[in-house]
Amino acid sequence: MQVPRYTSYPTAAEFTPAVGCADQRRWLRDLDMAEAVSVYLHVPYCRELCLYCGCNTKRALRDDVIGAYRTALEREIALVSDSLPASLRIAGLHWGGGTPSILGADGLASVMAVLRRYFVFEPGFEHAIELDPRYVTSLLAASLNELGVNRASLGVQDVNPRVQVAIGRWQPMQDVAAAVLRLRAAGIGNLNFDLIYGLPLQTVTSLRKTCEIVAMLSPDRIACYGYAHMPRLKANQRLIDEKTLPGVEERTDQAGAIAEELQRHGFLRIGIDHFARPDDALTRAAMSGRLHRNFQGYTDDSRETLIGFGASSISRFRDGYVQNLSDVPSYVRAITDGRLAAARGCRLDAAEKQRARTIESLMCAFQADLDVTAPDMELTEELALLQPLIKDGLVRVEGRVVTATDAGCQVVRVIAAAFDPHTRTDPARFSKAV
Repeated sequence: MQVPRYTSYPTAAEFTPAVGCADQRRWLRDLDMAEAVSVYLHVPYCRELCLYCGCNTKRALRDDVIGAYRTALEREIALVSDSLPASLRIAGLHWGGGTPSILGADGLASVMAVLRRYFVFEPGFEHAIELDPRYVTSLLAASLNELGVNRASLGVQDVNPRVQVAIGRWQPMQDVAAAVLRLRAAGIGNLNFDLIYGLPLQTVTSLRKTCEIVAMLSPDRIACYGYAHMPRLKANQRLIDEKTLPGVEERTDQAGAIAEELQRHGFLRIGIDHFARPDDALTRAAMSGRLHRNFQGYTDDSRETLIGFGASSISRFRDGYVQNLSDVPSYVRAITDGRLAAARGCRLDAAEKQRARTIESLMCAFQADLDVTAPDMELTEELALLQPLIKDGLVRVEGRVVTATDAGCQVVRVIAAAFDPHTRTDPARFSKAV
């Protein structure tokens, strides 16, 4: 079954051009200045484009294009600040991409200087960046530390050479190990790894070996996503030989093997696709019921507002979402002309907010008490849609408490989809549930 990953509700698939710059300005103007926010910076460039990638990114061929993008990013920060009644406090900052470090140490420092000009950073704020291990030099690691980066996420994906060739990402394990050593030597000790299952030529045996090798480097967190093969939307994925992709049962076995292997090495399972050390902040958030889910996956970030900068970035406000233009030249032109780049989004009424709380509760805690998450909604149709899942032993409904069983936790996205009326129109837009 194809269902959303639910890093938001409604998902970006439901955004429309009916919501744009005017909504963004209003929501920015109405922000509570006493509350800190999170910030996301998107850099849509890589030196090479991997075949499996589903992100909004492109191969960077010219440094002047990267420079022009950085200038636009800085200009957007100023434009957004113009819509605020006062300086906002930033409690969390995340660089994503693409490969954000493609801006170079000087480029990253320039963007940070502009952020500091218009915003106030809270003491001890989390400053995270996504990195390609192949490009992590000692100089870059030291520069990141000087900028206050205290968490790095490394795209490992798979360590098997045959799989790496099949996905167009040749990345010897020694490159990953070297990146880890350089980051830790520079004082960046909080490390996340990203892995992917469901890739061409992967097997349960090869993935167990990948997990064993990765665990030896002792990351704090590991996110393991199922590959979403959508060649209709991503031209680079058309170069993947579909005959080498695992089937549904194989994907299920792979996901199970990864969970088993990582837990054997001391990681605790967080939600559907994250694993963390017992003493990690993400684990503590999960144990205390403070786990959340946003566009970066599972997080202990409880801030209601997320301001996104850069092409395709999404901002989350109390009453809705807005997404910037995805086409990079169009984004740069809009910002250069002095216009905000919001191109689409959605507004959240009271009912949609209750659906969002219900789905997030299921995705994070595998349970939703509807009297708490959706007290004003009957949800009779939604509960009826759960009946087949109840018969299959995937979910229990006791009064108005919906709980995924141990087997149901593996497909909690399907359970959550019962509360999402949008999935009943065109489910083919989404990825496989496992």
